[in-house]
Amino acid sequence: MLEIRGLQAFYGEAQALHGIDLTVREGEVVTLVGRNGAGKTTLLRSIIGLHPDVRGSIMLNGSELTTVPTHRRPGLGLGWVPDDRGIYASLNVEENLTLPTVTHPDSAWSLGQVYEAFPVLADRRRAAGTTLSGGEQQMLAVARVLRTGARLLLLDEPSEGLAPVIVQQIRDILLRVKEQGTTVLLVEQNVKFASTVADRHYVLAEGAVAADLDKQEFTDRQDELLTYLGM
Repeated sequence: MLEIRGLQAFYGEAQALHGIDLTVREGEVVTLVGRNGAGKTTLLRSIIGLHPDVRGSIMLNGSELTTVPTHRRPGLGLGWVPDDRGIYASLNVEENLTLPTVTHPDSAWSLGQVYEAFPVLADRRRAAGTTLSGGEQQMLAVARVLRTGARLLLLDEPSEGLAPVIVQQIRDILLRVKEQGTTVLLVEQNVKFASTVADRHYVLAEGAVAADLDKQEFTDRQDELLTYLGM
């Protein structure tokens, strides 16, 4: 579904990504792990079109993305959940869920499906975004993208700062999303969380791919990775 070749990204004269090569197959959950500053978020922003200075190739279902304007990329099946969640604080939960354009009706979640998967959002459907906890905001951010029918979800640190019980709920949702055929590429610092949801893992270091590990390799090297990430 996603094929990246020779991707470079720059902040002025500083180079953040150095020839990234990676592949995400349809239906997979793939994580990007690495220390802060390794280039993980820059990579996601490059895919969605929010990073202005990018060179190389980003192919989505065989079509080149780098020439597609940012505002048109969601229409091709991309969904973006940023690390700040990006919900509309002045709108209530249900308004946040009904505002986005449905780009792919055949795969879009209905409000009923969202409320079944996220009961807390059903309970708080009239609550303003400013009153939601961090975990509730994360659930809303993920649910809002599912409402669009996105076929490739880009998630930036979905478990960051959340209580273990909420992290477990996010894990269950990602597994459910995968069962329904949606593809996921996520940035994740929580190695243990990543090991429970992903099929493959790319380790990034200084803007380059340091390792491409399958699920078993990642599990076998978990202690090494925890040390490497300083966790």
